[in-house]
Amino acid sequence: MLFNSVDFAFFYITVTLLYFLLPFKGRWVLLLAASCYFYMAFVPVYILILGFTIVVDYFAGIYIEKSAGRKRKWLLVCSLVANIGVLAFFKYFNFINENITAAANSMGWHNHIPFLTILLPIGLSFHTFQAMSYTIEVYRGNQKAEKHFGIYSLYVMFYPQLVAGPIERPQNILHQMHVKHNFSYANMVAGLRQMAWGFFKKLVVADRLSIYVDSVYSNPELHNGSSVVVSSIFFAIQIYCDFSGYSDIAIGSARTMGFELMTNFKRPYFSKSIPEFWSKWHISLSTWFRDYLYIPLGGNRVSQGRRFLNLFIVFMVSGLWHGANYTFIIWGALHGTYQIAGLLAKPYVSRMESFLQLSQSKFWGLLRGLFTFALVTFAWIFFRANTVHDAFTMITNLKTIGQQPFLGNGINQFGHCILAILLLFTIEYFMEFKPEISLFNNRYEVVRWASVIGLVFIILVFGVFNGGQFIYFQF
Repeated sequence: MLFNSVDFAFFYITVTLLYFLLPFKGRWVLLLAASCYFYMAFVPVYILILGFTIVVDYFAGIYIEKSAGRKRKWLLVCSLVANIGVLAFFKYFNFINENITAAANSMGWHNHIPFLTILLPIGLSFHTFQAMSYTIEVYRGNQKAEKHFGIYSLYVMFYPQLVAGPIERPQNILHQMHVKHNFSYANMVAGLRQMAWGFFKKLVVADRLSIYVDSVYSNPELHNGSSVVVSSIFFAIQIYCDFSGYSDIAIGSARTMGFELMTNFKRPYFSKSIPEFWSKWHISLSTWFRDYLYIPLGGNRVSQGRRFLNLFIVFMVSGLWHGANYTFIIWGALHGTYQIAGLLAKPYVSRMESFLQLSQSKFWGLLRGLFTFALVTFAWIFFRANTVHDAFTMITNLKTIGQQPFLGNGINQFGHCILAILLLFTIEYFMEFKPEISLFNNRYEVVRWASVIGLVFIILVFGVFNGGQFIYFQF
């Protein structure tokens, strides 16, 4: 079920009303049933995959807590293998088989292994990583094993963040499912406000920009360098608004029922460095990789060369997490390279800033922000391109950057895209740098309500309501 659908509007209102009308003991049943219905609205049979991993990890958590020594470790390994095995089978089988076929053909052999013809389960990477974090935290002793099978199932399947995150840790969300949440006017208003902001990002900005982006990226050889630059900038904003919009709707809908989900985005395009960008972009995933891959590899506690290798491995794996395609691997490798280059350049940049007294310069901060945005946007070319060949075609076409850009469906539609972007960043600028006078957090209630009403009006008038699913559903 898509958040940007009429079906979801009826679903959300019904579930939220019933949640507060039902006695506390029946609420988990409602939420679990609603979450199953929500997920089965896509491909019903795939609920069995979720059911398999839930059963495995539920019992693994209990027995890990009871066990010690090597048995404890082997139970964790079995849990991780089950989760990663499901993910690898559905997401990477064809990718691996394709590479085996190419290698076999190059040696004159024939690969008889058939390719899968099934769809990738929606949000598989998200709920797999959330399930893995549970057994890892139980193994580490940071989380008690959940004895209530229904509550544990709800932890994995909680409908607001089931399909595209945030990827929650058990320490943050499991205990909330044991608490009675009374109706709160403050939570309801704050949640609905955040949902409205998410719908604005998705319907007014992301889905409008996608019309232009899709037309350029589907035929890269037909477009000049100016169109490549515009479409890549548009995509950088599209994917941010699409994904952070989903997170806002998820966090907001949970909050109206009293649940607090972790923040997943903190206006990343105001970042002045690549590390800062990753501290604000898809926070639940970046911290997951930090805690469960980077630190176990040695993190910062190793030699500089090993630290660089650890960073590069993490970002390569992050790229592969996003999809079974070399475009994602190159995207991850670029960000790993950015991180390493930034660490190597940091002492020289710091000396230059100190010598020229640039640390407090707003202009220097702006330049650093634009440079960071340019690096991120360049990497997005590989993320969005259908093939590596298409990505390099677009990069090659940058030599014709002085020509007039493609205007899509006309100057009016192009103008709407520009106005949507300007409105987005104007509002986010005040959220980031002047929160006390921002529209949605203003100290005057009349301003806050007027802002929300104005936002709803803009969504209804300028929203694109046939934009389809969220980008990150494919991951």
